[in-house]
Amino acid sequence: MRSLPSVSPPVVLFRGLFAGLLLLAGGCRASDRHPAVTAPPSVAGPGELRHWPVPAPPPFQAAQPVLWVALAAHLGPAGAPDPAGSPPLRLRGAAGPLTLIDAAGRRFQGQELLLHWRRQALPGPLRWRRRVQGPFASFESADQAAARWRAQGVAVEIARPRDWEVWAPATARPPEGVASRLVERTETQRWLLELRRPGAAVLLASPLRLEAAAGLHWNSGVYAGPFRLQSDAHGGWSLVEQVPLERYLDGVVPHEIGASAPRAALEAQAVLARTWAVGNRHRFVVDGYHLCADTQCQVYSDPRQAGAAVRQAIAASRQKVLTAAGRPIHAVYHASNGGVAAGFDEVWSAEPVPYLRPAADGPPAFAERFSVPLAPAALTGLLADGRQAYGADHPVFRWQRLLTADQISRALAADARALGSLRSVKVLERGPSGRVLALEIRGNAGATLLRRDAIRRTLRGLPSTLFVVKTAGPGVWRFEGGGFGHGAGLSQAGAIDLAGRGWNSSRILQHYYPGTALQPLIELGDGL
Repeated sequence: MRSLPSVSPPVVLFRGLFAGLLLLAGGCRASDRHPAVTAPPSVAGPGELRHWPVPAPPPFQAAQPVLWVALAAHLGPAGAPDPAGSPPLRLRGAAGPLTLIDAAGRRFQGQELLLHWRRQALPGPLRWRRRVQGPFASFESADQAAARWRAQGVAVEIARPRDWEVWAPATARPPEGVASRLVERTETQRWLLELRRPGAAVLLASPLRLEAAAGLHWNSGVYAGPFRLQSDAHGGWSLVEQVPLERYLDGVVPHEIGASAPRAALEAQAVLARTWAVGNRHRFVVDGYHLCADTQCQVYSDPRQAGAAVRQAIAASRQKVLTAAGRPIHAVYHASNGGVAAGFDEVWSAEPVPYLRPAADGPPAFAERFSVPLAPAALTGLLADGRQAYGADHPVFRWQRLLTADQISRALAADARALGSLRSVKVLERGPSGRVLALEIRGNAGATLLRRDAIRRTLRGLPSTLFVVKTAGPGVWRFEGGGFGHGAGLSQAGAIDLAGRGWNSSRILQHYYPGTALQPLIELGDGL
């Protein structure tokens, strides 16, 4: 969940015609017949489409919870600068063959499969129109914007073509004061996948199922699957793993908090990762899966990194989630809060959440000294001398960054042109925890205002919004701050510190989410 850059999936150039590829029996008397490409049904009302329609993932079952997690998204040439030059998709078995089954029931097998992209004509033009609000820095901010549309009775979707957006019917009237734009497209072709064999190419009917008895190598990790290759709402493709919830935690806990964290911190992280996954499984429904694998969700990477200590911590909290009013909480967490936790509404444009409160994060004497709301002098004192806080040994507990006018202009991109030459960077509003809620960047021709999570989305070099900013010379500004991440909920550095002080996982969770309760997932039912 930390704001780190995602890693592109591995692709390679074509290396020959499938050495060792086997077409299995029972698949393919019509192996070279191209499957029909039909126009999908409407999803936005009679005669109107908003995007490439994609079936939703299956309903979540509390008794046997399975998540559909995209190991990679936006695969393929759609939107690429040079679609014709897009490399094929390479799939490699870890220690045995892969079995690929397309929607027509044809089966192919090989230790390594190389799938090529092929542009296929549609039976007729496919047109869609949508009204778009955004971009947003996070799903949470997009979700708050979507709630305003829904309050007017408008059925909207949240999507992430690049940044987060809200998609509404083209004819919908935006809420008062909301800026939106109309997007219209006509498609006559679509990108599909094909296998190339000596003398023939097999156009594959989607979605594709992939089985890997010994695991699939992907992004330097090995995943058990099974997997699906399926189209998304944007014209691209996704590689999706269908992973049981408890196994999913093997790939999250060690990569989010570190496999060497103390037992109590690992247990707390396991509860939060499980709770977050269950509560956020609607994030990518528009693309036909539940969750992504990067920092826009939780980091889900090589499950082999889950050693004995991680697995024991996951098992100790098996099926337990953190709840409030009988529902999974907003189980947000981050690396370090810099000594003071943020309120939910300080991070995202949203209503306050009772269990996500601003508070000094340290022993009683520290909490009394830096009680919220932080006065300006107290904030300066906290950033200068906060070493009694929980988690103060985190490497980014305190930080400094120098940003030049050129760097800020590049970060603002097209918006910078309207500002002219940059003259000042000024904090206009702070929240109770001292975090910046509004940052003004002014030039000789105008000004722009960055709010909450848009600050770090734009100025990506800033580890947090807990900072003061000072002029450091002509066209240079020094940001002095604390913490890494949004600051709401559990501080992983704090949890590690508290576990080292002898706190158990339940006490740690109550410290960061006061008033919540641990509850077995099965008690919440399928409609949670």
